[in-house]
Amino acid sequence: MDLDSLSILLIWTAIAIYAGAFVAFAFDLAARSQAAGDAQTAAQKPALVGAAVGGGGAASAPAAPATAAPAAPRRRFVMARIGMALTVLGFLFHLTGTVLRGIAAERVPWANMYEFAMMGTLLIIAVFIAVNIWMDLRYLGTFILGLIVVLLGGAATSFYVEIVPLMDPLKSVWLIIHVFVASLSTAFFGLAFALSVLQLMQGRRERRLAAGEAKTGPGFLATLPVADRLESLAYRFVTVGFILWTFTLIAGSIWAQESWGRYWGFDVKETWTFIIWVVYAGYIHARATRGWRGARSAWLSIIGFAAVIFNFTIVNMFFKGLHAYSGL
Repeated sequence: MDLDSLSILLIWTAIAIYAGAFVAFAFDLAARSQAAGDAQTAAQKPALVGAAVGGGGAASAPAAPATAAPAAPRRRFVMARIGMALTVLGFLFHLTGTVLRGIAAERVPWANMYEFAMMGTLLIIAVFIAVNIWMDLRYLGTFILGLIVVLLGGAATSFYVEIVPLMDPLKSVWLIIHVFVASLSTAFFGLAFALSVLQLMQGRRERRLAAGEAKTGPGFLATLPVADRLESLAYRFVTVGFILWTFTLIAGSIWAQESWGRYWGFDVKETWTFIIWVVYAGYIHARATRGWRGARSAWLSIIGFAAVIFNFTIVNMFFKGLHAYSGL
C-alpha cells in the first residue's frame, strides 16, 4: 500500500470516527433536554404541594412558609465527553492522513478541491478543539461534527483525484500562506455560523417564554447560554475570521501580482472572495455602529458562511477562470 492509499484509508477512518462523535454529541443534546425537563419538574413541585395544602378550606392548617425550590441534580454530560474524545481521536487520524498526502505528493497538500477540503475541515476541527480548552462549547459538537462529516465525506467521495504535480502559478510560497490563512478564517466563520443558528433558536425560545407559551422549543436550549451570549461569541469569532480573511485578500493580491503581473483582475474567485469580505464587513459594521442585534445579525453571519461554502464548491466546480485549480 502506497502512502496516498494509506492517507485515503486514514481519512475514511477519521470520517467514521467523526460520525461517531456526531452521534455522541446528539445524545448529549438529548441528555440536556432530559436534564432541563427534570429541573422544570423539580421547580414545579413546591407550587403543587402548596396548592394541595392551601386547598383544604378553613379547617385546614395554615400553609407552611414558602421555601426555595430544591436545586435540580447536577448532570454530568458523559456523552459530551465521549463526543469530544472521539473528535480528538478523529482529528489525529485526519491530521496523519493529511500529512501522508503531503509526503506522497512531495508538496503542501492543498492543490485541488480534495486537498482543500481535507485541510479546511482539519482546521475547523483544530479550532473547535482549541476553543474548548478555553471555554466549554461542546454543545456545538452536533453542528460542527455534522458539517465536517458532510464536507469531508463529500470531498472524499466526489472530489478525490490522483496526485499530480503543481501547476506553475501554484509553485509559490504564497500558496502556503494564502490557502492556510483562508482555511483558518473559514474555521472561525464555521464556529460563528453554528453559534448563530443556536442564537436564532434560543431567541425564539426566549420570546415564547416571555409570551407565556407552553411549548418553547427543544429542551436542550434551556441548558445553553442566552441568545445575547451566543451572539456575543459569534461576533468574536467573526471578528477573528474577518481579520484573517482580510489578510487572505492581501496575500492573494500579492500572489496574483507574482503569478499574473496584476494585483486584481476581477476573476470569479477573486470577486467572490471580495463579496464574502463585504458581507462580513457589513455584519461587523452593522452590529457595532447600527445596533443590528438579534436575528438580523445572526442571519448576516449565516449568509456569510453560506457564501464561503458557495465559493468553495459552486465557484470552484462550475466557474472557469484563472483560479481553476479544482483538479476535477
